[in-house]
Amino acid sequence: MKIRRLPVWLLAALPACAMAASFNVTVTHDLETARPGETIVIPFSAVRERLPGVLFDHVAVRNTATGKLVPAQVTNFNPDDRAALYDDLVWQHDFGAGEREARFTVETTEAPVPPWPAQVFARHVPERLDDFAFENDRIAHRIYGPGLDTEAAGKSRMIGSGIDVWAKRVRYPIVDRWYLKGHDAYHIDSGEGLDFYSAGTARGMGGTAVWRDGQLHTSHNWEAWRVLANGPIRAVFELTYAPWDAGNGVMVSEKKRFTVDAGRNLHRIDSSYATTPAGADFTLAIGLGKHEKPAPNPVASHSVDGRWLSVWETYLKADEAQLGTAVVLADELTPRFTEDANNFLMLVPAQGGATITYHAGAGWTRSGDFADRAAWEAYVADFAKRLQHPISIHIQP
Repeated sequence: MKIRRLPVWLLAALPACAMAASFNVTVTHDLETARPGETIVIPFSAVRERLPGVLFDHVAVRNTATGKLVPAQVTNFNPDDRAALYDDLVWQHDFGAGEREARFTVETTEAPVPPWPAQVFARHVPERLDDFAFENDRIAHRIYGPGLDTEAAGKSRMIGSGIDVWAKRVRYPIVDRWYLKGHDAYHIDSGEGLDFYSAGTARGMGGTAVWRDGQLHTSHNWEAWRVLANGPIRAVFELTYAPWDAGNGVMVSEKKRFTVDAGRNLHRIDSSYATTPAGADFTLAIGLGKHEKPAPNPVASHSVDGRWLSVWETYLKADEAQLGTAVVLADELTPRFTEDANNFLMLVPAQGGATITYHAGAGWTRSGDFADRAAWEAYVADFAKRLQHPISIHIQP
């Protein structure tokens, strides 16, 4: 008798008890407010321990309450490792207001689980002078690479290590589509959004520098890139910056690891530093650019406890509308605030060998997510509160 395998769509409808093997995950938190787009991460070693011999593409996550499969992702930061141990199993849940617990079943499947639609994306863009571009379903960005600081860039040649913003009005990926439009065309909104924010040589949305003697000491464009994960829910990549003169005889180099999750306007950045001489102290500046010609009178504000800094800009052109940018500090550091001609700055103590973790992002009124400055600052404040009240994950057995 010939045995026919069930199609994946039918597997998705089967109850958990019909699967070959499974275990349960309970996620809790202690806030009354809603937590949309909460990312749940468990080590893949925990999956392998409970489901011996499991294949990464035969793992599914089911919401226990609804019985439905949810989009999930397995990360592998070292794909050349022949042991193929993998890193994490990742999925998300939208906690409603007052919902403090969610339950899931992690299951093996008979057939491979097809990839879920991508909500995040990151890549090197060599065809545009070495941009590095990334996005999620809310917002898009790019960071300038070495090609922009060459003669090939012509009049566009520039040294800039800030983070640029592309404002989106749609939930689907747009980075590749916009590059195909051509440089001038993505400055025009044809229904998906547009690029009107100028990072230039400023810090843009959360770019870093060394603050010494009342001025910024900045790196050149990134020197090397590496993509570690690329969706569908989480993208992770690293950019490395060559040593630069930070003043007072100190040289600083930096590696930035970006973690970009779906459903949120702020992205995690882990900035690691090495110095010559080793272990040297310095003041790190995390900046938000200001654009007083196209957007006069930017409004900067920060929380009472200093955990976040926000800038709200009202642009003169109607199709550019209003844009908020923000930095939220994840580390338990005591920041100071200042500004120069082009940036509002959050200053934190750092040293060679240290890693500073913060989140940075942007929100646009024409995206439909933020009606005004108050809505943006409420989002930033809530994001900071969620960082201080992380979820708890319980795996059984």
